[in-house]
Amino acid sequence: MKAVTPARAFACLALAALLAGCGLSAPGPGASPGAPAAAAQPTTAAPKQAYDISALAEPSAGKFLGLEADGAPDSLTPVIGVAASLGRKPNLLGQYVSWGKPFDARAAANAWGYGALYYMAWEPYNVTVQAIADGSSDAYITRFARAIRALNLPVSLSFGHEMNGNWYPWGTTQTSAATFVAAWRHIHDLFTRAGATNVIWVWNPNVISPMPQVELEPYWPGDSYVDWVGLTGYWAVTGPHTFAGVYGPTMTEIRHFTTKPFIVAETAIESGPSESSCAQSLVAGVKSDPRVLGLIWFDYDKAGIDWRVESRPDLRAALATDVAGLPLVHLGT
Repeated sequence: MKAVTPARAFACLALAALLAGCGLSAPGPGASPGAPAAAAQPTTAAPKQAYDISALAEPSAGKFLGLEADGAPDSLTPVIGVAASLGRKPNLLGQYVSWGKPFDARAAANAWGYGALYYMAWEPYNVTVQAIADGSSDAYITRFARAIRALNLPVSLSFGHEMNGNWYPWGTTQTSAATFVAAWRHIHDLFTRAGATNVIWVWNPNVISPMPQVELEPYWPGDSYVDWVGLTGYWAVTGPHTFAGVYGPTMTEIRHFTTKPFIVAETAIESGPSESSCAQSLVAGVKSDPRVLGLIWFDYDKAGIDWRVESRPDLRAALATDVAGLPLVHLGT
């Protein structure tokens, strides 16, 4: 989890050390690059026609109310708890997946059965981005892609999120923009060859405030390789308290090189006197902008910071009121 603003006391560079990254999916012990860490991939033959994601990639019928919670969506128990707190069912469920782990078909199927799109943040631990670009993980990537294709449900996938920060091994200190783009395109091409066109590709930088010197355009893989632009941005007690203040500068910079729709791919609000008004601004910003597809709430208590909705009565009440009128995309069964 990263900083949102220069003054944020608990995020980005500060939180990078505390949280060891927003991803939560620890690198698999002893995992070798390109090798699955656990169960074998599904062997079911892929259907003849892939799931058509076009309506989801450009949804016009509503927004996404997303959730990342401990154990979900392999377990729906935390999702049900948050849904009860808010009075709305999330229709997107996120999960962090370390490089080398197999595709979690159960999680994707659980999400879809609940009525939610599965969203995975694919974190390239235990491998260099250069090695991925050079082809060392091709067998693993192809197995992963074939498993997604065999399941044949829509999956949204973000590779190497927050690449414009220096807190991840795939970030600015160990990976160049050119290498990141090469790896992204290579992965995308392997998915295409495997017939895994049922993937929504989400390019997800951190908001620019903690790293204003890092230009985003060099990290852009190109419009033909991306469906959504994700934004990681948290609301700090000491930072901006409006949607425009938190996300506006980053959105403006990105609009110089693409018109792809945005989704707030990871967010939460720090406890404080303005948390209710921040919640109102967050939801209002998503609701009012037709090019913002939704938000994904980081519902964790981590490193001494409680971001959870259900444990904070004032925030819970504010969010419940605000999301009550949020039109949601209908998904699943």
